[in-house]
Amino acid sequence: MAFRLLSSKSNNLILSLTPVRGLATATPTYTRPLSAAGLFASRHMRNDWTREEIKSVYDSPIMDLLYFGAKVHRENFDPLAVQQCTLLSIKTGGCSEDCSYCPQSSKYKTPVKATKLLDNDEVLIAARKAKEAGSTRFCMGAAWRDLHGRNSNFKKILGYVKEIRSMGMEVCCTLGMLNESQAKALKEAGLTAYNHNLDTSREYYPKIITTRSYDERLETISNVREAGISVCSGGIIGLGETPEDRVGMLHTLATMPHHPESVPINALVQVEGTPLEKQEPVSIWEMVRMISTARIVMPRSMVRLSAGRIRFSQPEQALCFLAGANSIFTGDKLLTTDNNDFDSDQEMFKTLGLIPKPPNFDQGITPNKIKISEQLEV
Repeated sequence: MAFRLLSSKSNNLILSLTPVRGLATATPTYTRPLSAAGLFASRHMRNDWTREEIKSVYDSPIMDLLYFGAKVHRENFDPLAVQQCTLLSIKTGGCSEDCSYCPQSSKYKTPVKATKLLDNDEVLIAARKAKEAGSTRFCMGAAWRDLHGRNSNFKKILGYVKEIRSMGMEVCCTLGMLNESQAKALKEAGLTAYNHNLDTSREYYPKIITTRSYDERLETISNVREAGISVCSGGIIGLGETPEDRVGMLHTLATMPHHPESVPINALVQVEGTPLEKQEPVSIWEMVRMISTARIVMPRSMVRLSAGRIRFSQPEQALCFLAGANSIFTGDKLLTTDNNDFDSDQEMFKTLGLIPKPPNFDQGITPNKIKISEQLEV
């Protein structure tokens, strides 16, 4: 006996049970409700999602999330194209913030030691090496709350942005909170994207960070968007939050006036000395749920499989790509935590038949614009 889909009308799946050898004349059918993942899987952009709708997608059966996440992904991107990015810590440690997950906070005793801003040669050499290794996006992170009183360092960073952009790579920064003039200066220097994660839901946020408000994060994102810079904003799972908190974070992102062009999904990397050092690692199925849901509700955003990838096997990472992820960070370090090595990633690309995704320099100019050449014809 074999099943085949006859219809999905009235939000129900109607399936036919057909004899393999055609021995029976009757064709019995049965129905079951179409999961929310299937109901809401669409190429159409929406900014009016309700929290309940996103929760129903998140709660869909894993097999449906994988299938419909992959379906939406293929309708908007080449499913084999995965962008390789490199993230360099250009100013490490000594941060005044109290983010409970972060070993760079000065509030905690961790193995991370504070350093000054890297000089021009160190940064540009790292960028060139990243490009030679296949990265098309170079990200620079500085452990600061904001740029107040850092004019000389900010001018240096503007110079780094110009130099790296001239290498033909996308350039991303994460430097803490930005005001309008700082965002405009970064745009003029050639910055492609600015990363400013929400981390978690508004409700759970005060349990993770007290030194910066949720609204301050949203204000920086607004300043970045208004400057014409691509927004990169996602969060971390495994902080002790509930599924409702994960849904809440996705809801905030998916109801912005324009979806973030990039949505990083991070799995907590526990670091000794931080308040979250003993948190249980997240499972691959939790990552798949987040990635698939993000892909379905923000169909044209880059969904980035980010921190914590080192814990997942090659087959587990393949599930993430199938679910809708189309970007990874390469290199031995992600800021201060370990990452997958170059050889392992190259082997994975070969095994899975993945191809490097080229840089996209149009992002941030026209929100959510997708070039026809980057779409897969189906």
